[in-house]
Amino acid sequence: MKRPLSSLLTGLTGLATGLLTVGLLSAPAPVAAAAAAPPKWTTTVFASVPAPGYPAYVFKHRNSRVYAGTYVNSSSRKASKVFEWTAGGTLQRSWALPRQLRDGSHGVQVANQTHDGKLVLLETSRSAVITLDIRTGRFRTIARLPGGGVPNYATWGPGGALYVTDYGDGVIWKVSRRGGVTEWFRSTDLDGVEFGTTGIVYRPQKRDFLISQQTSQTAGLPTDGHLFRLGTREGGRAGVLSTLWTSQPGELPDGFGIGRSGHIYIAMAGLTAQLVELSASGRELDRFPDTPFTGENGSRIPFDTPCSATFSGTTVLVANQSAVQGDPSHQAILAVEVGERGRAPYLPKGAGFR
Repeated sequence: MKRPLSSLLTGLTGLATGLLTVGLLSAPAPVAAAAAAPPKWTTTVFASVPAPGYPAYVFKHRNSRVYAGTYVNSSSRKASKVFEWTAGGTLQRSWALPRQLRDGSHGVQVANQTHDGKLVLLETSRSAVITLDIRTGRFRTIARLPGGGVPNYATWGPGGALYVTDYGDGVIWKVSRRGGVTEWFRSTDLDGVEFGTTGIVYRPQKRDFLISQQTSQTAGLPTDGHLFRLGTREGGRAGVLSTLWTSQPGELPDGFGIGRSGHIYIAMAGLTAQLVELSASGRELDRFPDTPFTGENGSRIPFDTPCSATFSGTTVLVANQSAVQGDPSHQAILAVEVGERGRAPYLPKGAGFR
């Protein structure tokens, strides 16, 4: 979810603040036996996110560390930060974003990594694609989206380029290894009503992209969201956009992860505050929690604007943004057991910038 936080109030009635603590039971096992996996949908708190809070996406690096950026509402002049945790959820380091424009809402997303391990950041106040060298702490601006675009999610794709969704416009931007930005794909289907295009994942085996969209101006109710499939043609050109799945009104589908089974786990950042499991063909298989709107997931922190589902082992890491309530105690990363491992994001050898 990448918008000024005040705009999230439009069209939303707020999320419930139910809080339930459940003790997790584990069956006794022989000392030498491996611990049994917890039941599917078991939710625990991976880590709290310090101020300025409002995490919107969790990125699992190939170094096994976990990273997330923060968003700041328009009343704050604090710089956005990038945080690093161990695989077990222990906070290690943080970096404050330099040269941000802080006279309005501003934020940073840890969207991906380069092949040599740098973080790829999307910074909203300057519409910038930035790298962060986690060994030296050096930030480098690679590109800026034209026309005040709102960079949201990013994936490596055909030709070793970076493909970036724009939350404020119906465009997929292509960023070359030299930092050149071109409009790679545009569609009215990606024009949202206040809430726009979110997650994007390239599937090299199928030579296509999966793209999530929070609202729509072209089909069904304007508050319906979608998961789209966008094929590619020879030479890396965009193909035909088709709908795999349509959400319920006001659910605001956000970031998602893909399991080894092909199942897609997508976070609903809107009113229902759930995770939805889809088959590879887009058929809805399950929802968690069973009861929508409350966010009660069995952990000490309820879902409160859950914005992503990033695989780490057999769990998905969910960024709990608390965009509407603005509750710092809810701004955390939650770990939800899904019972399968995920597919690693596409990272070609040439992934990086010259």
